[in-house]
Amino acid sequence: MPEDYGPIVILAVVAVGLSAIAIAAPALFGPKRPTETKLAPYESGKLPIGPARRRFSVQYYLYATLFLLFDVAFLLLFPWAVVFRDLAPKMTGLLIAGIFALTLVAGLVYVWKRGGLEWE
Repeated sequence: MPEDYGPIVILAVVAVGLSAIAIAAPALFGPKRPTETKLAPYESGKLPIGPARRRFSVQYYLYATLFLLFDVAFLLLFPWAVVFRDLAPKMTGLLIAGIFALTLVAGLVYVWKRGGLEWE
């Protein structure tokens, strides 16, 4: 069983190594001529408007939280879908996935009824 994880470990080591090289190489070998213009913050080539630490609406964070909630939920459903045929005769896997999906739907209905999906 542990030998099955060998390719995954190799992939992780290669990914971390290449990422480290991609970050370190420009810092070590790249040109270093900082100017005031180069060091100024920018967003999509436009000059910044207002301070960098301005406040955002709580609504923005609610949308971000909802996105993460459903993103992670679908990530958790993929492994379940892979082993579905092994779980199908027992019906326990389907029951557990149904409870999981109903919990997500209940959360979405709660947020919807509270007006959390209304953008102002």
